[in-house]
Amino acid sequence: MAFTLDGLVDLLKAAGEPTRLRLLALLGAGDLTVSDLTDILGQSQPRISRHLKLLAEADLVDRYQEGAWAYFRLKQDGPAARVARLLLDEASGSDAVLQRDGDRLGAVKRARAEKAQAYFSRNAAEWDELRRLHVNDAEVEVALVSLIGDYPVDALLDLGTGTGRILQLLESRYQRAVGIDASRDMLAVARANLDKAGVIKASVRQGDILNLPLDGGEFDIVIIHQVLHFLVEPELALQEAARMLKPGGRLVIIDLAPHKLEHLRDDHAHVRLGFSHQLMGDWLIKAGFEVENAVDVAPRQQPGEALTATLWLATYKAAETYVAQQPKLVGGY
Repeated sequence: MAFTLDGLVDLLKAAGEPTRLRLLALLGAGDLTVSDLTDILGQSQPRISRHLKLLAEADLVDRYQEGAWAYFRLKQDGPAARVARLLLDEASGSDAVLQRDGDRLGAVKRARAEKAQAYFSRNAAEWDELRRLHVNDAEVEVALVSLIGDYPVDALLDLGTGTGRILQLLESRYQRAVGIDASRDMLAVARANLDKAGVIKASVRQGDILNLPLDGGEFDIVIIHQVLHFLVEPELALQEAARMLKPGGRLVIIDLAPHKLEHLRDDHAHVRLGFSHQLMGDWLIKAGFEVENAVDVAPRQQPGEALTATLWLATYKAAETYVAQQPKLVGGY
């Protein structure tokens, strides 16, 4: 789709202002809140919000709400997004202002990651119990086993393995398994749990879910269990999971459906308040997956605190291209 002359002029006017170009560059590197952007740019919240409004009206950025927080990101598709990418590609990597913005963005992301890591370290021994406070774990595990089915699994990878619960649960389904976690405290608990359960087919090791210390293309199935809501850029974890899978391999994601429990941000370091079927489906397709199924698991009867969990099953199709699709829901859980 080409722009009319007036349309292109309007688009360039929207992007062609120093602060708005800086915002586009930052949002091209990940999803950020107005608060994040004010910290990075050192400008007032009303000023940043006004610039974001103009960019959204020009179809250059997406805005989506998570509870009381609004996240912004550079629009991924469409003619306006293509123009924005062209402009950003032409920006000099040595520009002092953009470099300073990038350094401050890195500091914001490190602060988020450190907060989550500190939480994990404090709560490693009680992690499974904390998770059960909000999610019906027993039903989630039933749904997980059902989704995986009886397919032969030579190699399984559990990202964000935590206490190693998934490695224990699925021991009879795989020939070998690796669990990855960033927290040494978590890994100590996982190793103790595997030893206690007599699981010798699985090992755990420290690693970054966004930069895994493993060769790619060696796993039949990758599982990401209740991890993505702690990440600033969850879609990058899906891309790294794709790198780990053999062609035709399967990915299972277990995470929270959208909710409004704002206190989980401060109390439990949640960055995201759940994921919709649409958002997760879009991310999976862009990472080279075909969404096979999505299962919602009903919450426990805990007024005000109960959360719905969702399981997504997707098959890695590598370089093939797919038309966007809606995952089908299966009831009964």
